Amino acid sequence: MFYWICWFYWVLFAFIFNKQNPYRLKLSVAVLVIIAISNIHFMVAGIELYASGILLLVISYVLISREKRRAIIYYFICSFIVTIAYVTFHLFELFDPVWIVFKKEWMMGICFCILSLLLQKHVKGRLLIIASGTMQGEILYAYFLSRYDIPYSIGSLAFLDVCLLTFMMITGWSALENAGSLFGNHFNYLGKTKQKSS
Repeated sequence: MFYWICWFYWVLFAFIFNKQNPYRLKLSVAVLVIIAISNIHFMVAGIELYASGILLLVISYVLISREKRRAIIYYFICSFIVTIAYVTFHLFELFDPVWIVFKKEWMMGICFCILSLLLQKHVKGRLLIIASGTMQGEILYAYFLSRYDIPYSIGSLAFLDVCLLTFMMITGWSALENAGSLFGNHFNYLGKTKQKSS
């Protein structure tokens, strides 16, 4: 799922985005790098870390750090809420897996998508809190499991599946939100041209 969604985003950024968009090249390169390093992993203090997850966390931190101080504090609060939700979901799955009624990735994707919609108004903020919050949740969950000598890989392909699926849901919802205003502007423009012609 991770690879399919990443290639979809790369095609979107490389061929469909406006060529004058200043973020087009950066986003295309970021997606390709994330795909390229998705299988690279290393050990830190006995815990396995995957490079793609770490890169997502670093990118989200860099982008958040460029905001104003008040916005950074709010991002931190939102990210912390997502982190707690992520860890709670995994702990419920660990101790009481009966309530996982359908595929776990889809349940998590829907839950985190709804959470991001409630916490942030813009697509950039939604993606940032999901990237930082879920990765922080991975680290916290791995730390919790390490206390019981249970091995867990941070930022693995299973995590990337959930993260990218949530990204896709958020961008899809944001596209629907913006579609209303685009249609409204289009019909207003048609109405004005008809009035002028009459």
